[in-house]
Amino acid sequence: MDVPSPPPTTFAALGVPAPLVAVLADRGIHEPFAIQARAMPDALAGRDVLGRAQTGSGKTLAFGLPMLARLSEQRDDSQRRRAKAPRGLILVPTRELAQQVAEVLVPLGQALRISVMTVYGGVALSRQIERLSRGIDIVVATPGRLIDLMDRGTCTLDDVSVTVLDEADYMADLGFLPSVTRILDATPAGQRLLFSATLDRGVARLVSNYLTDPALHAIAPVATATDADHQVFVSPASDKLAIATEIGGRQGRTLFFVRTKHGADRLARQLTGAGVDAAAIHGNLNQNQRQRALDAFARGNPRVLVATDVAARGIHVQDIELVVHYDPPEDHKDYLHRSGRTGRAGATGTIVALVDPSQVKAVGRMHDVAGVNSVRHHVEPGHVAVTRLAESGTPIVPVAAPPETSRRQHEGGTGHRRRTSARPARRGR
Repeated sequence: MDVPSPPPTTFAALGVPAPLVAVLADRGIHEPFAIQARAMPDALAGRDVLGRAQTGSGKTLAFGLPMLARLSEQRDDSQRRRAKAPRGLILVPTRELAQQVAEVLVPLGQALRISVMTVYGGVALSRQIERLSRGIDIVVATPGRLIDLMDRGTCTLDDVSVTVLDEADYMADLGFLPSVTRILDATPAGQRLLFSATLDRGVARLVSNYLTDPALHAIAPVATATDADHQVFVSPASDKLAIATEIGGRQGRTLFFVRTKHGADRLARQLTGAGVDAAAIHGNLNQNQRQRALDAFARGNPRVLVATDVAARGIHVQDIELVVHYDPPEDHKDYLHRSGRTGRAGATGTIVALVDPSQVKAVGRMHDVAGVNSVRHHVEPGHVAVTRLAESGTPIVPVAAPPETSRRQHEGGTGHRRRTSARPARRGR
C-alpha cells in the first residue's frame, strides 16, 4: 500500500459538512484522530472501507461522520421517511456499544435533521417497533434484536444505502457471523464500512464477500499495546485479595477483570467489605443495572469496577489508568480486549496481572503471543511495587448523578444522554 500523504489537520479540510464541524467544535473536538483522517476521505467519497483499528481509536466518528454526510446528501427534503425502513445501518456486537455509538451520533444527526435510534435486546420490543413505524434514518443495532424485528416484518433493510460493521472480530467471537451474513444479504449493496482489530475468525470472509474494492486503512494494531505498561505481580493465592484491596484503594479509576459472573460479584463484595467501594458488571445483570453501574463508575463513585470478559467491550469510560487482571485470561485476545479499556486514544495506562507461581509460565506465553513486554515482580501485601501502584493515578473527584434520564433516551430515541465522564470534552470518539 502506498505511503499516505500527511492527513488534513481539521475536519473541515477532510470535507465534513459545516454543521457537523460546528457540533464537534462545541464538544471540544477539533482535530481528527489518525483513523478518522485516513478513512474519512474514502468513506465520504462513497468507497467501501476496511478499517483496522483498536477500540478507543476514534472509529465512531470515522464511520459516523461520513454516514451522516452521505445520507444528508441523498435525502430529498420533500420526501418523508419511510416507515420501518432505515437508510443507514450500524451493526455492533453489544448493547453497550450501541449506546456508545448512538450517544456520539445523535447530536451530530440533529444538526442535519437525521434521526438515530438503537435496537438491542433487554428493552421493550414494542417501543422499538413503535419508533421504527414513525420512520428513522439510522439504526444502531445488535444482530439478534434486528433479526427479531425483521422476522416480525417491523423493520426492512431495503432502503439501506450505507452499512457499517463495527468490531466485526468481536461479533465473530460471540458467534454472530451467521446473523451478520443474513443481515448483509438483506441490504442492498450500497456502501459498506467494516472496522475490526483483526481479520481472523471469519472476518476476512465478510470482507471478501460483502466489500467491493475496499480502501484499507490500518492504524495502531491492538497486538502491539505499545502505550501501556504491562506488569505481572506474582504472589501466593492467599495474598491475592489483600494485594487487590491495596491496589483498589488508589485515588484513580481501577478496572478489575475476573473470569466468572459469580467471581465478579464476590470480588466486588470482598473489596467493599475491606473498605474499597466497588461495583460489578456482568451478563447476569439486566440492562438498567449494567448501565447504572457504568454510569456510577464513570462519575467516579465507585472508583473500582469488577467486570467479566463478556462485559469488557461494553466499557467505554475515559480516564481508566489501571486495568487489573485479577483472574488472568487464557486467550491473548481476551487479554488485549480487557487491556484496551486503558491507554485509549494514545493515552498511557498500566496493566497488571495477578498470578500465583503456577500461572507464571502460561501468562508469559500469553504475553509473547500478544506481542507485549511485561515486568515481573514477586510481591506480598505492602511490597514496594504494590505500594507504588496503590499511590499512583490521577485523583478522581466524584461527579453528582444527573437527573434521571428517560427510558426513551436509553432505548434509542433522538434524545442525547448526558455524558458522565469526568473529562468528556475531547474523548469518546
